[in-house]
Amino acid sequence: MIKSNKDDILNLDFSTSLNIKKDITSFIDTYKSKLNELFTERNDEDQLLTNRGIPPYIMREVLECNPLSTFIPKEYNGRGGITGEALSMLEASSYQSLPLSLMMGINGALFLQPLANYGSDEAKSEVFGRFIEKNNMGGLMITEPDFGSDALKMQTGFKFDQNNKSYNIQGTKHWAGLTGWADFWLITARGYDEHGDLGRDIGFFIHDSSKGGIEVLEYYKNLGLYMLPYGRNQLNIDVPEEYRLQPRSTGVTMMLDILHRSRLQFPGMSTGHLKRMLDEALTHCKERFVGGTSLFNYDQVRQRLATLQSHFTASSAMSYFTSTHVPLEKDTSRMDVAANSIKSVVTDYMHEASQSLLQLVGAKGYRLDHIAGRSMVDSRPFQIFEGSNDILYQQISESVLKMMRKSKKTNLYQFLKSYSLTENSADYFKDSLNFDVDMKMAQRKLVELGKALGRMVTLDMTIKLGESGFNSDMVANSLKIARAEIKSLITSCTQNEEANVMDDYSDSSSWLQFVKV
Repeated sequence: MIKSNKDDILNLDFSTSLNIKKDITSFIDTYKSKLNELFTERNDEDQLLTNRGIPPYIMREVLECNPLSTFIPKEYNGRGGITGEALSMLEASSYQSLPLSLMMGINGALFLQPLANYGSDEAKSEVFGRFIEKNNMGGLMITEPDFGSDALKMQTGFKFDQNNKSYNIQGTKHWAGLTGWADFWLITARGYDEHGDLGRDIGFFIHDSSKGGIEVLEYYKNLGLYMLPYGRNQLNIDVPEEYRLQPRSTGVTMMLDILHRSRLQFPGMSTGHLKRMLDEALTHCKERFVGGTSLFNYDQVRQRLATLQSHFTASSAMSYFTSTHVPLEKDTSRMDVAANSIKSVVTDYMHEASQSLLQLVGAKGYRLDHIAGRSMVDSRPFQIFEGSNDILYQQISESVLKMMRKSKKTNLYQFLKSYSLTENSADYFKDSLNFDVDMKMAQRKLVELGKALGRMVTLDMTIKLGESGFNSDMVANSLKIARAEIKSLITSCTQNEEANVMDDYSDSSSWLQFVKV
């Protein structure tokens, strides 16, 4: 078995005092101060970015602030599981370190919240207690080497042992964040039918790593997110009956709720990251002089900065939406359009912002030990995990088309004007959207349409953020940039020209054979 430094980092058996009465502003300010001290004042941030893993004392001091208490209900000595508090904590984390924020997000959205909503009292009491008192951590295992996006066909199976009142689970999982580190795992598996074949429904089980049964076969050399270990895990575990999550209907619906809730909370990670990219870009452009004037005065540079600011505003709008519409107890299994729009759009913005910062900084930003280069690599996988963006954009379109068929509407504008997630943004595109939709459009068109629809949902959220009192100039700027982007996408998805790939392109495809000597 491959060993990790889990014992040094996460198995911290010490008592901490948690003042859950501290208001969220004071709580976050204390947390921000500690992160700034750890990542900026006491350590070289660039070295922390490029070293794999995280120094034990840094992880210990981060967890002493009890950031994960924002995901835990008050009856278990947490802060109450208030969505806005959790997103504020993720935002503070991602401003200093995107990988750290992802680590907190994995623990919260993919482990603690599912436990809070579906776990037994016995499991919640034990696990939440160890998170609060011993700073334990948890992760989620869904993906398998041969079944990534096609998760419903996972081959990990479970059988119930009537004598021991426990489930035996066997299979292989990979790309689980915190591989080899997590004290607890939330693991998915399928049961067997009367013929010995894997069934269609999904079960979720909580496993205590100290009980053994998980062998790390390989640690991956992940391209980015060096702070988090990923790998391939062989499972042969036994889980007590009480540690199986109990769905309200089916396991698949429970999985949708868990994944949608997580996607809806991506703005917690993205807002802090986008603010950091914006701050770094503004500082650099004001201090860097080219041709006798600062970069800040160049028109193209100001356009990039305006776009960065627009992305930050849009992400803030998504945080506002999730905080006001998605309490812990809400069933999000049917919030697919909102969840998929938020996750796909904001992760596109994260990577675009990192690319822009790198472009503005220039050559020195193209280094692993520079915030621009590191952010470009670290932000990229956000467009892939928890649903590849291309797939999510297609699903957005399919969901909208399904609703249109159900309402017997074919005109896209007429539907979007009456749809709750686009009712405020649709009028900006009345002329562009005033056409009957082809209900059998090609997949590539579904993806393109999904990109436009996702950004219209985002624009609608931004309008509502403006109505709440958010900086009106920033909202107005964001609306201008978003409208231009959406109009371009709508034009693209309504064009009929389509390129095709040639299976065998070798014939007459070498330019050299046409050079006349």
